[in-house]
Amino acid sequence: MIGRRLATLAALLALGACGPPATPPAKTLTFSILSNESRQTGEADWAPFLADFGKAVGVKVKPYYGSNYTGLVEALRFKQTDLGYFSNQSGLEAVRRGGGEVFAHTVNPTGRAGYESVIIARKGLGLTLDKLLKCDRTLDFGMGDAESTSGTLAPMTYLFGPRGIDPAACFRTVRSASHEANLYAVGSGVMAAATNNNTALERLAMLDTEVARRTLANVEVIWRSPRLPEDPLIWRKDLDPALKAKIARFIYGYGVGDSAEARRQRAVLARLQTAPFAPADDRHLIPVREMAATRDLIAARKKGDAAGLATAQAALAAIETEKAAVAPPAPAP
Repeated sequence: MIGRRLATLAALLALGACGPPATPPAKTLTFSILSNESRQTGEADWAPFLADFGKAVGVKVKPYYGSNYTGLVEALRFKQTDLGYFSNQSGLEAVRRGGGEVFAHTVNPTGRAGYESVIIARKGLGLTLDKLLKCDRTLDFGMGDAESTSGTLAPMTYLFGPRGIDPAACFRTVRSASHEANLYAVGSGVMAAATNNNTALERLAMLDTEVARRTLANVEVIWRSPRLPEDPLIWRKDLDPALKAKIARFIYGYGVGDSAEARRQRAVLARLQTAPFAPADDRHLIPVREMAATRDLIAARKKGDAAGLATAQAALAAIETEKAAVAPPAPAP
């Protein structure tokens, strides 16, 4: 991993030494933040990291809190932000139409690879997955933002889509909200069930407040998705290459090592629920592209949309080719 970090950083440093900058040197960087909690909580958690970031790269780094995932993509597209922390699905949109590229990803501090989308239910209702999927329009259900990987894309790809279920036709009401809002809504009995992810549940446990403990005591997980890739960090493609090199040096080295400073930095990252970041590129999004194409394939089959079916099949075939190209060679017999 250290060798990979150094190789990636060396490439970026070489890039920074070549040619004129793509954009004028920045005096301020705007870092967009995907926060599934309240803005107040997010600001408290991110402030130390952003302060360290600005000090390391020599410019002020200010946060940008979008009201939703689409807002973060549009902010990057129109250069209101320079880089940021995205979900996989919103990150895919940022790359496809926001002029962004992946340069790092978060790392699960538990050592697990990735995280899971879940469906939580109000404990005590006796609600099982089979009962949820009866679709008798008696339950109030919570979904995530349309660009949320765990809140919408994963449950549609792995649970509802394969069964031909449209949540809007399945439940009495479907409300779209953040993971935090959905957790509290189910915990307080406002909704019977909602999508979420295991990271949000772990975050609530970490808060260790009376409200958090009461909420967790009142919810249970009734469905888990396959493992999802960790969240990407994305910057604008047209940032000054020399600035990219400074950013990469900071991001890849933050919290790495055994010094007292590295330990302090890891404590900052722990509040953000990540270990030191790992280098990445747009290939990090191959799994979410596959999920999106699978979702589109299911939807096209349901509608009898031949053109949509062909497009989704072509996308999946292209993804399989890419996966084969990046897969490690099979061990010799």
